[in-house]
Amino acid sequence: MNAMRDRLELRMPKWPFFLGDAFLLGMAFFIYWESKYPLGRWEITACGVCVILGAAFGIMPYLLEYRALLKRIEASTLESVTEKIQKLETVAAQISSATNHWQSAQDQADKTAALAREISERMAAEVRDFSEFMEKLNQGEKTNLRLEVEKLKRAEGDWLNVLVHTLDHVYALYHAAERSGQTSLIGQLTQFQNACRDAARRVGLVPLVASPDEPFDGKRHQLAEGKTPPEGAVVAETLATGYTFQGRFIRPILVRAEANGAPEKSEGESPAPDTNQSQLPLESKADATA
Repeated sequence: MNAMRDRLELRMPKWPFFLGDAFLLGMAFFIYWESKYPLGRWEITACGVCVILGAAFGIMPYLLEYRALLKRIEASTLESVTEKIQKLETVAAQISSATNHWQSAQDQADKTAALAREISERMAAEVRDFSEFMEKLNQGEKTNLRLEVEKLKRAEGDWLNVLVHTLDHVYALYHAAERSGQTSLIGQLTQFQNACRDAARRVGLVPLVASPDEPFDGKRHQLAEGKTPPEGAVVAETLATGYTFQGRFIRPILVRAEANGAPEKSEGESPAPDTNQSQLPLESKADATA
């Protein structure tokens, strides 16, 4: 390889070309230096011609070396091809020997493929058994998680009922204070009720109170003792607050309604809400005990 590289190397003296290049560039600089501003057309043309010729002089030796090298490479390639053609008989014998070795390798490959197939079948069986084991394990974990979720739902229902009962008692106290007419007591219970409601809102329980003269809505309001409101009824008074929990309506507002400007007909005063029993609807209780 080194001998071939030495044979292909061609050295051409480049200093005459570089000298001519330097001379032409110097001539262009001389014309630029001696000319007056602005430069005339012939000065610009002369400088451009000198620069172009200088570049051509700089590239020319490499082009000449490249052409000579190509010719030498062609001659060397032709000699190499000739030598390879003379060795074709040796190559043919080697090919025949390689064919015999290939046949033997093919037989060994068939045996290896059969062994690999057997191993893959065993691995598939092991993977199938492992998948069944993992499925059983996951099923057990899902059952445990389901039990834990049910416990959490029951606990949530219990503390939600306790919190609703507490807020009902607080509203009953506030309602009694309003009826008493004592300003200081009303103010204290108002602050206490607002503090309790703010604490409930932090866990998602939002109390709802109906405004006076608000149109009666069967989905939002409810009369005491399950009475049916007259047509066109409006809210006269809120007896017990309704609630939403995390955006879900869990209990309507217990109100006293009136129709056509007349209060709802009732036996004496409307009964206060029963704070000793849960006011949650049936579907909410089912969720709490699920």
